[in-house]
Amino acid sequence: DLVPRHRKGQARNNLAFILENEPELPACEKRFVVNRIVDPAEEQAIITMLEQAGYAYLHISFEPDEYREIGWDIDGVPAQYAPCTELYRELNEDRQGRVLARYYRHKNNYIMHNNGARNAALRDGRGRADWVLPWDGNCFVTASAWEELRAGMAEAPDLAYWLVPMARVTDNRALLADNVRPPAEEEPQAVFRADAELEFDSAYFYGRRPKVELFWRLGVPGQWDDWPIEPWDLPCPDYCEQAGHYGEAGWVARLFSGSGELEREGDREALIGRGRARVEAITGLIDRMDCCLHGSKLDPSRPVYVAGIEGGTLDSRLERALREAAEQALARGPYSVVDKTTLPPSGNRHDYWHPAPYFWPNPIPIPGLPYVRRDGQRVPGTRMYEPESEKYDRTRLQRLFDDTFVLALAQRSFGDEQYGEHAARLVRRWFLDPDTAMNPHLEYAQVRWGHNGNRGASSGIIEMKDLYYFLDAVRLLEAGEFLSRSEMDSFRAWLRDYLAWLQESEQANTERMASNNHGTYYDLQIASIAAFLGEYLLLRDTLRDSRSRILRQFAPDGRQPEEMERTTTAHYCCFNLQGWIHLAQLAEACGEDLWSFEGPERQGIRRAMEWLLPHVGREWPYRQIDEFDHERFHLIWHACRERYGLPEGVTGDVPEKAAIKPLFFPHDGVRPFWQIG
Repeated sequence: DLVPRHRKGQARNNLAFILENEPELPACEKRFVVNRIVDPAEEQAIITMLEQAGYAYLHISFEPDEYREIGWDIDGVPAQYAPCTELYRELNEDRQGRVLARYYRHKNNYIMHNNGARNAALRDGRGRADWVLPWDGNCFVTASAWEELRAGMAEAPDLAYWLVPMARVTDNRALLADNVRPPAEEEPQAVFRADAELEFDSAYFYGRRPKVELFWRLGVPGQWDDWPIEPWDLPCPDYCEQAGHYGEAGWVARLFSGSGELEREGDREALIGRGRARVEAITGLIDRMDCCLHGSKLDPSRPVYVAGIEGGTLDSRLERALREAAEQALARGPYSVVDKTTLPPSGNRHDYWHPAPYFWPNPIPIPGLPYVRRDGQRVPGTRMYEPESEKYDRTRLQRLFDDTFVLALAQRSFGDEQYGEHAARLVRRWFLDPDTAMNPHLEYAQVRWGHNGNRGASSGIIEMKDLYYFLDAVRLLEAGEFLSRSEMDSFRAWLRDYLAWLQESEQANTERMASNNHGTYYDLQIASIAAFLGEYLLLRDTLRDSRSRILRQFAPDGRQPEEMERTTTAHYCCFNLQGWIHLAQLAEACGEDLWSFEGPERQGIRRAMEWLLPHVGREWPYRQIDEFDHERFHLIWHACRERYGLPEGVTGDVPEKAAIKPLFFPHDGVRPFWQIG
C-alpha cells in the first residue's frame, strides 16, 4: 500500500476481492507477482492468501542489503535546479516534488520495481503462452471483458502488441453486476505476443510515465502527448520499428484505491491529485526505509571528528601544544553576546551583532550608496582579535568555539576535571543562562547600516561556520557529565530554534542558494546540527543536495571558478575545499560517502585536490592580494594522500601531520588540533 495514494490495507483487500470474485478466464493461466513487499508480515499474509487459493506466483523479495547500496540519481537533475538553487525556489510545489522524485529514481526502481516486475512477468510468461498480459496488481477482468478482448484480438492476429483501455471504479462490488461495462478511458494495460521484441524500459520509474514510455515508442496517441518533458525528466524516446503496429481491444477494471476523491473518471483535478499523492506516497515509503536501514547508523551522541580520543594516545608534540592551549583557554571567558560594547540595530544585547567586513564608508557621499565593497580588505573592528573587535560579537564567538573545543579535548585526553568544568561554563553562559544567552538567530550578522532595514546579510551566516566542531565538544562534555541532562535538553532546544531559523528565514535561504564557499559552510552547519539532534532525514537530504552543489562548484578539471574570481584566490580555494573535507568527514561518520562522489565530468572533491596540490611548494600563480599561509596546502595534501593517494606528479616536501602547527587562524577554516581524531 502506498499511503496516501492508497488506503492502508487496500492492496490486500483488492487481492481478496480478485481471488474471490474474478472468474476463471478461458485459455488463460493467472500468475501473480509478489513484488518487493517491504513489510515481512504483509508479504507473508499475501503469499498465504495466494497459496490457499492455489495460485502460482513469482516472488521478487525485498533485500535490505541490496537496497542499502542504492544511491541518488544526482546527475538526473540539472545542477541549476537542485533544491539549493534559486531556480528550484521559483518552481511550483508540484514541480519541486517531481525534481525530488527524480533524485529518488534509483531507490524507486528498486523498492517499487514497477517496470522491473512487469518485465519479470513478461519473461516468465513468454515460455508459457502465446500471449502475455503483464498487468498491474489491481486489475480485474470480468467474463464479458475477457471475451470482448479475445474477440477483438482475433480480428488482427498479426499484431504483436495490444492495448486494453482501463476503467477506474470506486466500488469493487459494482463489477459483479451482469453486463457491466463502465467507460474505459484511462491509461491502458498492454498485451504482448510471446515473440514480441519490446519490453518496458526499467530506467523509467513508478510515478513518472513508466508505461507511457512504451506507448511513446509504439506511437500510441493519448493525453500523454500533451505532457511536457521537463528538464529533470528522462528523455522522450524515439519511435521504435514496430511503431503503429498495435491494436486496441476490450477493457479492464482498475479496482478501488481507497481514495475516492482521486478516482473520479476523466477529472483533471483528480488526475493532478493522483500524481501528487503518488509522489508523496513513494517518497514517504523510501524515507521510512532509509530511516530504518540507514538512520540506524546515526548515533547523535558519538563525536564526529574526535571519536575514540583517550588519554595517552597523542604524539608528544601535540600533547604539549594541547595542554598549553588548554591552559590559555582556562584563563579566558566565559563569554556572552551581552559583553559587546555597542548595541545591534535591534537594541537587544542578546542579538548577535557584527558589521559587514568588506563594506567601507563611501569617501564620496552618493545618495543610496553609503558603502563601497573592497573584497579582501576588512573594516576595522571586523578583524579577529583586534582591540576594536570588542565592539561586536565575532571574536567572542570564535573564542567560544575554539576554547570550548580545546578544553573538552584536553579533558578527554588528560583527565583534568578543571578543563571540562570551564568548558561547561562557556556553554552555559553563551547558550543557557537567560541573562546572558544569545538569541537563536543571526539577523544582525554582517550589517550594512542604512541597507536592508539595518538587518544582516545572508553572508553573515558563515560566521557560525565552526559550529561543527563545537558540537563535538558538547558531546564530550555531555559524556563526561559536565553538563546535566536538563542543561543538554535546554541546549538542544536552543539548537532546534536556531535550526528552524536556518531553514525558514529569507536570510538563511539566500545563503543556502550561494554557489560558492558560503553554500558549502551552510550545508556543514545544517548537517552538523542534524547529526547532533538525530534528525536523519534532514542530514540525508542535506548531504544529497551537497552532491548537487559539487556539480555547481567544481569545474571538470578541479578548478573552483567562484573562488577564483576573488582577490584572495589561494585563501578561498583552500577555505572552500577545507569545508568539503569537514563535510565529507561528517558524512562518513554517519554512513555516507561524499569522498568518492563524482559528477558526469568527474567533478568532485578528489578532482579539486588534484588541481590544487601541484601548487604545494610553488609560488601561487593567481591573484592573492594579502599574505597566505602555505601550510594550509599541507592539510589538504595529507587528506588527499590518506583518502585517495597522491595524484601523479605530486610529491612535495610536506611534514608529517604532528609536525604541522595544530592551530590555524580561524578564517582559514581549520578546526583546532585538526590532527587529532
